[in-house]
Amino acid sequence: QVQLVESGGGLVQAGGSLRLSCAASGRAFSSYAMGWFRQAPGKEREFVAAINWSGGSRYYADSVKGRFTISRDNAKKMVYLQMNSLKPEDTAVYYCAADQSPLGIATMQEDSYDYWGQGTQVTVSS
Repeated sequence: QVQLVESGGGLVQAGGSLRLSCAASGRAFSSYAMGWFRQAPGKEREFVAAINWSGGSRYYADSVKGRFTISRDNAKKMVYLQMNSLKPEDTAVYYCAADQSPLGIATMQEDSYDYWGQGTQVTVSS
C-alpha cells in the first residue's frame, strides 16, 4: 500500500511560482512512475506531468510545457512540481499519483495510476 500526501498549494498572483510536494510511503517508491494531475471546477481531471522511476524521463502536458518541472528524490520518497509563470487557467486541485506497473515507465494515462493523494488547491489570481 502506498500513501501520498501533497502540500505546497495556495493562492498566488499570475506570473508567480509555487512548488508542490508529494510525500510517499512504501518501500517500493523508487520503482514507481509518478505523475501530477489537476482538476479545475466543472472540468475533468487532466494530466499535468509524469516522471519515470529514475527521473530520467519526464513528460508534460502541452499547456504547462516550459513552465512546470517535475522532479523526484527517491531517497526522500518525494516528488515535486515546480510551477512558474502561473496563469489563472492553472487554478485547480492538483493530485499526486503513483503507478506501480513494472519497469516504472512514465505515462500520461490516468487509469494507469494505482494510488492517489488527497489533492492540494492551487489558485492563481489575475
